[in-house]
Amino acid sequence: MTASAAVLSAAVTAPAVKAKSFAARYGILCAVLLLAAAVRLPLAFWPNINHADEIYQYLEPAWRLLGHEGVVTWEWRDGIRSWFLPTLFAGPVALGDWLAPGGWGAFVVPRLLVGLASLSIVVTAWHFGARISRAHAIVTALAAAVWFELVYFAPHTLSEPLATAIILPAALLLTGELSRNRLFIGGALLALAFVWRFQYAPACAVFVLGACLRDLRNALPLIGGGCVALAIAAGIDVAHGSTPFAWLVQNIQQNLLHDRASEFGVAPAFAYVHLTSILWSGATLLMFLALWRGWRHVPLLIVAAIVNVAFHSMIVHKEYRFIFLSIVLLIIAAGLGSGDWVQMMRRQRAWRVSALPVVCAGWVLLSLGLSGATYIMRDNWMRGTGEARLAAELDADPDLCGLALYGMHDPFLPGRGQLAVGRPVYSFYPADPLAKGQLPALVKQHERGFNRIIGPLSLASELPANFSRRTCALTSHEMTACVFVRHGACDLAAASPFGINAVLVRLNY
Repeated sequence: MTASAAVLSAAVTAPAVKAKSFAARYGILCAVLLLAAAVRLPLAFWPNINHADEIYQYLEPAWRLLGHEGVVTWEWRDGIRSWFLPTLFAGPVALGDWLAPGGWGAFVVPRLLVGLASLSIVVTAWHFGARISRAHAIVTALAAAVWFELVYFAPHTLSEPLATAIILPAALLLTGELSRNRLFIGGALLALAFVWRFQYAPACAVFVLGACLRDLRNALPLIGGGCVALAIAAGIDVAHGSTPFAWLVQNIQQNLLHDRASEFGVAPAFAYVHLTSILWSGATLLMFLALWRGWRHVPLLIVAAIVNVAFHSMIVHKEYRFIFLSIVLLIIAAGLGSGDWVQMMRRQRAWRVSALPVVCAGWVLLSLGLSGATYIMRDNWMRGTGEARLAAELDADPDLCGLALYGMHDPFLPGRGQLAVGRPVYSFYPADPLAKGQLPALVKQHERGFNRIIGPLSLASELPANFSRRTCALTSHEMTACVFVRHGACDLAAASPFGINAVLVRLNY
């Protein structure tokens, strides 16, 4: 073969070899990612709500940034929220409203974005496992792809899943071979996560300390990356007319000094451990055994998870989503530990081929079994779907010209911007100081401003006689709520002190 022919042959075969090498190395990861996407992304269309915050703290402010009216809660009136995430969501909300006007698109497209962001957890899990073996990579990535808690939270537009989706890559960068670029990017990601969910700062500090203890000189690129991210966040604050990080000061003042968060419920210090043991139920022992094996691979992940749970346990107001970061860290550590089981089983001739499929199948079966095994998870999957049914009817109602909420100030419905574009929303709530126990008379007095009411079926007798019941659904508060209809138009010029935002101000909600 001539020299030129050899060169030509090498030029032709080199791309094929590289493609084959890439497929051999990442083909399984791509398959797991496709599985994770197939599980997560359809849930963006399933209208369950984990917490009203995913609408009123993120999607509603994003809607208002687009120039529309929307519901303004006390957090935004008191300035305790950063504009970063609403600004991030504004684009997807606008795109969704363009694709499907009337509210549904503006709700779904941001959820698709968050679901896609959650795939970073699966990629990170793979690379943590790849540091040990191919089997560890497969098992850990599959666990992150299918575990029911990770799947459940994936599409919800909350700060916890989004912050976790960037903390995990930062943890990967800061626990492997370090370089200035890795430290810089890791510091930037952790600082960004701090802005999105500053309560995760103690857990983030574990990874920062871990990198700095290896070499104090690592602090400089870490700080440099963090400063860049914080500068971007400060710029967003300024763009919205706020003093940089004034929201952080106000948040700490309201929730720590004035204990405002406790108004929304309190729980004992052991609540998170107790709830996790209920959700994991029979798998708890297996999880502990896997974590015991995983400790030798990723001790910092387990330490960060424990620190995060401990910090949130000291805060009296508790919600399970607050420790989502810990759940993800523990699942990855347990996945790595179960990868050890694959290696142990392969030492036996009978398990040499089937060890990996058996362990992977175990993760899938456990996840499927636990995803609806407890009342808590069944409630989570259905939470908000009744309200969504009522909202869908109103969205499709061409005669709707004004909506009143009766006896329920927080129905988890998409707010003014998402539900009744260009149409007023009123609220008649017993705790409103202006109501003074006269709700039936007030609704009759102000009914010219609305021709649809959503209220509990049990209070139907208090509504004006010209409102007839149409559709009912079981709501997240375990009560049956219905749409009540009055035929005729609305007097939109009629002034009323019961606009939803005015009521929220009086209730300080």
